[in-house]
Amino acid sequence: MQPLSKRLNDLRTHIDAALEHLHLDERQARIAELETQLASSEIWHNPQHAQDLSKQLAALKKMVDPWLTLKAQTDDMQELMELGDDELLGEFEAQIAAFEKEYETLRKDLLFDGEFDDHNAILRLSAGVGGTDAQDWTEILERMYLRWAERADMSTTIIERSTGEEAGIKSVVIEVTGPYAYGRLRSEHGVHRLVRLSPFNSDNLRQTSFALVEVLPQIDAPSEVLLDDKDLKIDVYRAGGHGGQSVNTTDSAVRVTHIPTGIMVAIQNERSQLQNKETALKILRSKLAQLQLEQHAASVSELQAGESANWGSQIRNYVLHPYTLVKDTRTKYETNNTQGVLDGDLDGFMEAFLEAPSI
Repeated sequence: MQPLSKRLNDLRTHIDAALEHLHLDERQARIAELETQLASSEIWHNPQHAQDLSKQLAALKKMVDPWLTLKAQTDDMQELMELGDDELLGEFEAQIAAFEKEYETLRKDLLFDGEFDDHNAILRLSAGVGGTDAQDWTEILERMYLRWAERADMSTTIIERSTGEEAGIKSVVIEVTGPYAYGRLRSEHGVHRLVRLSPFNSDNLRQTSFALVEVLPQIDAPSEVLLDDKDLKIDVYRAGGHGGQSVNTTDSAVRVTHIPTGIMVAIQNERSQLQNKETALKILRSKLAQLQLEQHAASVSELQAGESANWGSQIRNYVLHPYTLVKDTRTKYETNNTQGVLDGDLDGFMEAFLEAPSI
């Protein structure tokens, strides 16, 4: 019984340290606060705000509940073992092994120690050099991230999507909701390069295409990134493209420009001008938060002009011809299972990025 008791005590010590590291008390307090707000009927007078709070609550519970369950289970096991029934040694050992395995799975949460790692994420994919091939590549990446989110038990909402004339998409904005969505996806921020035989030319020549992936922490609380009204230019214009008769005949589209940095966000997906403005401001705050991280700025007022992501050297190469390989240029992590990666198997790349010492 003694060796088992030591294993359990060591495990409980590790769990307590993890709870402290993850600030579980603060997150439990935030859960209680959100539950109180959502219990009020007045909060639902603004459905969009209420939905945002509901998403925050669901994400927080997904983070907190597994740790609290493991903590309670190991506490219960401690009480049972103190009764000293040697006939149950086999069951105790199997149960402790299961707890240790669960802890090792949850331990990855300790890698998410960035300022916004526990936030939901906003993904923005943009086609780059490569014409129709690049637009097709951007749509392949969209499918890849949607598949990854499904495998990771995260929910996704397409906020804005612009299709190409022949094939693929010019750009898409996706909201990803789930535990540590931004912390997990920030490894994807940058330029992604594809080499393959093009399906869009008659000679079937090898083609290199590029797409830009921007990963932004979703800022739901305006207090996290304070904006000064005098720094904002807000334009309203007539929405174009798909969206229904009402969208095309009303001035519902909104473009918000942050004058000091030159960052611009345009949204026309919703029929309501107010909803488009709220969505644009949310994405703008997220872009500014990402820029703050990149420039190590203490506040928005210290930011330098420039886009959050740029078309510098690629972070990852996807080669489908003449051989198959996906390789990250920063961590050097690679795999020749290209189809698995394009089907959403990205965890290896994400974990290598989190564990790298200085990226």
